[in-house]
Amino acid sequence: MARLMRLRILYHDHCFDGAASAAYFSRFIEGAFYPGAEFAYTGMAHRASQLFEPELFDGDENAIVDFKYSSDPRLTWWFDHHQSAFLTPEDAEHFRQDHSGKKLYDPSFKSCTMFIRTVAQTKWRFEAPDLDDLVAWANVIDGAQYADAKTAVELGAPAMKLTLVIEGSKGSDMVQKIIGWMRHRKLDEIVAEPEVQELFKVLYQRHLDSVEMIRSRARQENGVVFFDLTGYDLEGYNKFIPYYLFPDCTYTVSVSPSSFRTKVSVGSNPWAAHEPKHNLATICERYGGGGHARVGAISFEPGAVAKAREVAAEITAELKG
Repeated sequence: MARLMRLRILYHDHCFDGAASAAYFSRFIEGAFYPGAEFAYTGMAHRASQLFEPELFDGDENAIVDFKYSSDPRLTWWFDHHQSAFLTPEDAEHFRQDHSGKKLYDPSFKSCTMFIRTVAQTKWRFEAPDLDDLVAWANVIDGAQYADAKTAVELGAPAMKLTLVIEGSKGSDMVQKIIGWMRHRKLDEIVAEPEVQELFKVLYQRHLDSVEMIRSRARQENGVVFFDLTGYDLEGYNKFIPYYLFPDCTYTVSVSPSSFRTKVSVGSNPWAAHEPKHNLATICERYGGGGHARVGAISFEPGAVAKAREVAAEITAELKG
C-alpha cells in the first residue's frame, strides 16, 4: 500500500486568518493535489530571534501560510499578504528567482485566506463553497472590516468568539484542533464544542478585564493613544479596544510583554475621521518589525522592556507630529 503524502504547514499562530489560511490551504491541497494527505501544523510567532529552525521543514512537502518567507530549499508552497513578508533582501531576491508557481505573494489582499481561495480558484479551478463563511470572516477580521468598534470588541458573532479563543489560548494545541474543524465545519458548530465553550468563558472574562486594564492605563494626546501593559499577566488583547474606548483617536501605540517576547504594537483607527497618513509597516520595519500599512508590530527579546518603551516613545512622537 502506497504511503500517504505528508504535508507540514507553518501558519501564523494565535491569529484567525492564520488558522483559516491553514484550514483552507489544507482543503485545497487535498482536493487539488493529494487526496487523503496527512497534515501536520506548526504555529509560528514573530520573535526577535531566528524564526525558521531547520527541523521545521520535515514534510514530504512543506508550506508557509500567512507568515514570512523562507529560502529553505525544502519549502514547497508559500502564500502571504503582509507588506513585511521578507526577513532579508536576500530572501526577497530568492522569492523573485523562484519559478515553481507555488510561492505566491500579494499585499493587496486583506486576508491570506482570501488570497489562497482566489489563487486556488483562478489557477487550479479549486472550489470549496462550504468554506465561504470562513473566507468572508477572515477578510473581515484581518482587514478590520467591522461596521464599528463595538462589533469588534463585544464579540457577538461566532467568528468573533472563535477569534478570542484562537488569540488567547495557551500553546498551539487548541488552535490546531480548530484548524482541523475549520476544514469541514461551520463556525457556529466549532464554537459550540464544549472545550471551546469552556475556554471561551475564561477568556471572555479576561477580555472584559483587559478593557478596564487598558482604560486605566491608556492616555490620548494629539490623536495618539499610548498604553503600557507591563506588569499584567496578559499574552495579548483585542486590538480594537483602544478605538472602542477612544473613538476620536487616529493611532495607537502599546508595549505588551509576554512569555516569548516584548512587543510594541502600532495601529490605526479603521473608523478615524481622517485617513491615517503614516505607513505603519514601514515605520516598524525601521526597528526590525513589520506588518501592514495600517497595523504593525515589533518584537524584542523577553524582558527588553526598556528598549521597547524607548522605541514606542519614538514612534508615538512621530505619529503625534
